[in-house]
Amino acid sequence: MTDVIDRPRAVAAPSTLPSAGEILSDDALGFLAELHERFDTRRRELLAARIERQKRFDAGDLPDFLAETRGIRESDWTVAPIPRDLLDRRVEITGPVDRKMIINALNSGANVFMADFEDANSPTWENMIQGQINLTQAIDRELGFTSEEGKTYELKDKTAVLFVRPRGWHLPEKHFVVDGEASPGALFDFGLFFFHNAKALLERRTGPYFYLPKLESHLEARLWNDAFLWAQKELGLPRGTIRATVLIETLPAAFEMHEILHELRDHVVGLNCGRWDYIFSFIKKFARRPEFVLPDRAQLAMTTHFLRSYSRLLIETCHRRGAHAMGGMAAQIPVKDDAAANEAALAKVRADKVREAEDGHDGTWVAHPGLVPVARDIFDRLMPGPNQLDKLPPEPSAGPGDLLRVPEVQVTEAGLRVNLDVGLRYLSAWLSGNGCVPIYNLMEDAATAEISRAQVWQWARHGAKLEDGRRVGVQLARQLLAQELDRLIPEERWPAERCRLAAELYGRLIEAEDFPPFLTEPAYELID
Repeated sequence: MTDVIDRPRAVAAPSTLPSAGEILSDDALGFLAELHERFDTRRRELLAARIERQKRFDAGDLPDFLAETRGIRESDWTVAPIPRDLLDRRVEITGPVDRKMIINALNSGANVFMADFEDANSPTWENMIQGQINLTQAIDRELGFTSEEGKTYELKDKTAVLFVRPRGWHLPEKHFVVDGEASPGALFDFGLFFFHNAKALLERRTGPYFYLPKLESHLEARLWNDAFLWAQKELGLPRGTIRATVLIETLPAAFEMHEILHELRDHVVGLNCGRWDYIFSFIKKFARRPEFVLPDRAQLAMTTHFLRSYSRLLIETCHRRGAHAMGGMAAQIPVKDDAAANEAALAKVRADKVREAEDGHDGTWVAHPGLVPVARDIFDRLMPGPNQLDKLPPEPSAGPGDLLRVPEVQVTEAGLRVNLDVGLRYLSAWLSGNGCVPIYNLMEDAATAEISRAQVWQWARHGAKLEDGRRVGVQLARQLLAQELDRLIPEERWPAERCRLAAELYGRLIEAEDFPPFLTEPAYELID
């Protein structure tokens, strides 16, 4: 059992997991404590800046490209050359850090596997530590898994390149405390993985590669860059050893893409269209603004003007700077018992990936190994080279008006029920320790629940009109949520008490006077 303590000022919670003592070693915890000490104050200041910006949006301001960084946008510069093993990233698969998922993803035939400590993971202490153990064993080629049915899983000789996604700047790690304060989850996840695995990865002719989520400004990117510089120096590694791809999944970040790349230019290799969180961020930033009410989520395809504009702007920005422009997630999963439904799902995936490849993306994401060959076939056909860094969109860059153009609003009872049902199901799973959940033939993560509850809050706040003339309000939302709970509990997919707890939390989120920035913050208090 690991029960202490790196230094008097740094304390990690106990863990009985095998190998936890090696992962939570004194030296590792000392490294994490230094990360906290050096960078947590700035992190808190940047989170406070988010709150101040939100107040300006609530008061009527709109995001725009920054006047003070125009020189960066208009000057010629590029990011550092992309490492050899990252030149071709045409298909990337993402998923949580459990043993079976890691093995299947690394063996899937994808170019990259992004191991996710963030939105596809419920951050219980056991999940976080076991995930770190699993990744270290995978890098050392020691990871295996045997199912309850006796099926064994082992790593192939050739596997996908590994990226790791730590948590966003806003989330704490309450099980690791420095000077009485919970450490940032972002630094905990990054630091623990980097400390244990950076040198082993370099010996295998790859490197410590990361996906950075939820950034809202280039100053937040600067904080990551400074943490990278210190961590590399501390372990005696050259500047630029770490490489990162930044998810552009918040509305403010879409207006600072050049600046984010510039801050990380020695470490960055690309940007990614984090489409689902981007939709959530759009709703969140304008939650109090009736003119920005969005329609049912099912209507928010990437062909919608504001989303297509964001995608094309990302491509142009990246290619101008020599960085990869990665496409978004295909969340569909194969439908084994319904051939027609399966073909309909695959048709949606193909259309989405054709759009991405033709627009100029250098690769794309899938959530299920079964979709790797589908995405690969399209990118192999439309992108014969390793990437499309020389390709720019045929149309000029999107302006602020394009990024903020709201589609025609249509809100339906079916859409309202879907938001309540899917959000409730996901929260029930998350509170039960699972952050990557198949729901209605889609592999859902926290972004799903965020969009769902954000739309319900927005519609109830502004009395969105349903197709039958009724207005959405808190009372109606609560009534339908209770109906969905009554329908869910008999399925016995998750413990009834977890479903009720999820419904209680969902109800509080709907009724909150001020829009709660992240549902994972109050939810985190409900798990161990």
